[in-house]
Amino acid sequence: MDIKRLFDFVQYENETYPREDALVTKMNGNWVKTSSKEFFEKANQFSRGLIKLGVQPNDKIALISHNNQTKWNISDIGILQVGAQDVPVYPTISEDDYEYIFNHAEVKYIIVSNEEILEKVNHIKKNIPTLKDVFTFESIEGERAWQEILDLGADDSLQAELDKRKAEVKEDDLATIIYTSGTTGRPKGVMLSHKNIVSTVISSSKRVPKLPDNARLLSFLPACHIFERMIQYLYYYRGFGIYFAESIDKIGDNIREVKPHMFTAVPRLIEKVYDKIVAKGQELTGIKKALFFWAVKVGEEFDFKKEHKFPYSLKLKLARKLIFSKWREALGGELMYIVSGSAALQPRLQRVFNAATLFVLEGYGLTETSGVVSVNSPNDFWKIGTVGRPIDIVEVKIADDGEILAKGPNMLMGYYKDPEKTAEVFTGEYFHTGDIGELDADGVLRITDRKKEMFKTSGGKYVAPQLIENTMKQSPFIEQIMVVGEGQKLVAALIQPAFPFIKEWARRHHIDVGETYEEIANNPKVKERVMEEVEKYNQGFGKWEKIKIIELTPDEWSIEAGHLTPTMKLKRRVVKDIYKDLYNRIYSNL
Repeated sequence: MDIKRLFDFVQYENETYPREDALVTKMNGNWVKTSSKEFFEKANQFSRGLIKLGVQPNDKIALISHNNQTKWNISDIGILQVGAQDVPVYPTISEDDYEYIFNHAEVKYIIVSNEEILEKVNHIKKNIPTLKDVFTFESIEGERAWQEILDLGADDSLQAELDKRKAEVKEDDLATIIYTSGTTGRPKGVMLSHKNIVSTVISSSKRVPKLPDNARLLSFLPACHIFERMIQYLYYYRGFGIYFAESIDKIGDNIREVKPHMFTAVPRLIEKVYDKIVAKGQELTGIKKALFFWAVKVGEEFDFKKEHKFPYSLKLKLARKLIFSKWREALGGELMYIVSGSAALQPRLQRVFNAATLFVLEGYGLTETSGVVSVNSPNDFWKIGTVGRPIDIVEVKIADDGEILAKGPNMLMGYYKDPEKTAEVFTGEYFHTGDIGELDADGVLRITDRKKEMFKTSGGKYVAPQLIENTMKQSPFIEQIMVVGEGQKLVAALIQPAFPFIKEWARRHHIDVGETYEEIANNPKVKERVMEEVEKYNQGFGKWEKIKIIELTPDEWSIEAGHLTPTMKLKRRVVKDIYKDLYNRIYSNL
């Protein structure tokens, strides 16, 4: 069949790749399977329920879930089939942002997953004049359950009306409004059409390597983010089984249970997986410990060009047999690929994971580009330290100031109710990504920084903070780092130490660093040791870029505390404000 609308993927999967485990959610300790046939039928039933509820074409329905689950996917397809649009929202944002988004989008209905989110919505729903009702995935006393909508559609007398509605949805119609988390200011509503996302899915699918016919994929990145949402449509298109992780905390357990062949991740999660593996290595003794870190060293030297060249090939073969095979077992034993996006991944980690045959496909995209501009792949071109070649529907060029410009059928329709901001990001058909990068001789794209995050020192030198930060985070002592120095004489950094690692380091070296995070951050020996790491990685940068002074923060940076966006990017203004005393301490005596 010719796929034009997002809901066509579900019909296509049902007809082409019928399987019993199209969508699988863990409930009460058991993995509950929904077949491709049942998914298709329930989506139709949900659509009929929405029609009976009175939902009209172009109505907006917000979806908010604390985790990915089958009900979210049924709701998504069900909403799109009636010609309405869904507005997926992060569960972690503030009530103030909820209120802004619901009013800006003029939502008619809100569907939430649990009581915690419901409580936030209930606090502000009286301020949403367009809101008709709220439904919940979980059964909560006194509240309208999601199941009610499904039950309303059990009567198939409305199927003719649904078929008519589906036929009226065109590929250029608006499908969804995704509000960007944003590191500054109010979120912007990115309007994406069916064609925007469908074209991305079909083009990106060509970059996905061959997987087993019964491939299982673990899903845990928020489905409200375009990266994970687009990849789920791709899973429908390829007939893969989607298993939804229970939570971020239980990913390790879920990986061992599901034994996935592939999953998507952001760099921060890959870093955490690596840190846990290395921590296990630190617990070893004698020859086992020596072998472990020898293998890591072999991994750090990995390159596709030398993979089969002697003598490196022999060392790699031994490392894979003796050490990396155990890493694979810890990740379910069948994992073949990890797709990484949202931010730059340290090249060192790419090398180590690829050496371990846990191949990382790093890509690049924005909400505004329907999730993908380019991606590394064995099906096309694979170069460590880059984000691969643009997919075949996207044309990329580099502006005079280094900004990446992109053109293709997957570029956003515009920002909802904001023609001025829409006009700002387009030059003709080219979308201004806001990222700085370069295309090499092979047509491979490399990202160097965010245009808005680059700054100039008082000496007039430009500094690209992301590049420095990503390099510094290779140190096991550094969990998070923000480079500062705009308008100042020198570059400095606010650093969140890797507290668990530092505690272990202190224990091994018989150093008393205290117990609390505050004691650790204020310990002069810790600061001295972290500065040693900074100076080591400083060597790769120009004199004006080197970090001269550091301050350690006494707590963990998190989404909940406001340091990070829901996609784990730094909220630079917020971090600077939270630690303004530390910032002032750096520059007050210069």
